[in-house]
Amino acid sequence: MHSLNRRKFILKSVATGIGLGLLDYTSLKASSAEGKRVGIIGLDTSHSIAFAKGLNAEQPDPIYDGFRVVAAYPYGSKDIESSTKRIPGYIEEVKKLGVEITGSIKELLGKVDFVMLETNDGRLHLEQALEVFKAGKRMFIDKPVAASLSDTLAIYEASKKYKIPIFSASSLRYIKGIESIDKKKVLGADTYSPAVLEKTHPDFFWYGIHGVETLYTVMGTGCKSVTRVSTPNTDIVVGIWADGRTGTFRGTRTGKHDYGGTVFTEDGNKVLGPYGGYEPLLVDIIKYFKTGETPVTPEETIEIFAFMEAADESKRQGGKSVTLESVLNKAKK
Repeated sequence: MHSLNRRKFILKSVATGIGLGLLDYTSLKASSAEGKRVGIIGLDTSHSIAFAKGLNAEQPDPIYDGFRVVAAYPYGSKDIESSTKRIPGYIEEVKKLGVEITGSIKELLGKVDFVMLETNDGRLHLEQALEVFKAGKRMFIDKPVAASLSDTLAIYEASKKYKIPIFSASSLRYIKGIESIDKKKVLGADTYSPAVLEKTHPDFFWYGIHGVETLYTVMGTGCKSVTRVSTPNTDIVVGIWADGRTGTFRGTRTGKHDYGGTVFTEDGNKVLGPYGGYEPLLVDIIKYFKTGETPVTPEETIEIFAFMEAADESKRQGGKSVTLESVLNKAKK
């Protein structure tokens, strides 16, 4: 059947409730997005649902240029209760958006052009990312890139080996107020975010990364050493940049969860916040899928993870100053 006639037939069948059903119509929508088919690995985070709803809305924003989530592999964390308990419900949510559930990453990769690696458990990322690299697909890796600095480095080495640039970022990189900052005039910054802990991950890799990424978005790379003050309820990390600037991150575990900060500039102090949602990040993900150009350099993302690892080492040493170079050298071994 000619494709145009087939489309008319399917639409008529769905409307009248005879012949081909909803499943066929969903398949048609997926095939019409050939070259713009997105697959999700990991239905154990709310990010997966937010991205799927954005791309698969009945009337999606034209800025997404027709990209759609067509398939998902649900797993995903298997021993982190706060994540695993979400999976059954999230499977049902994405099914309603026309997303096919696959039984393996290999099966998923045969149905999609691009991948969002959303698995909440960073311990699985290296293994899962390698499957995607070998399939030759561009990939957005949600936070954390991995659950260790050594795995983070290994993922970026694989990116070079397979000649596939990857993009990773927290949505807090796009916090409101950031767009008005002239980064050439930044003298220093203080940022904050929740920093709840998960025993399977280094302290900040699990959640504090949001506020650390905000700090790096305004400060840029170049931090040489960090010092950390840690209590059960709060962490404060002070970073010293090579040019003498200082940046601090406050991670909280009590009170209302909130995100923000203050940026000190040559033109005065600027306030960051509130959180701006997932849409700005999703826009950059689609741009990356289309062009292969990453909005955040590998060097910056790696330094963010070295900053967090150095903060952990400072805690282990009772608050002593720790260089990022020292933790990077250790991770490389």
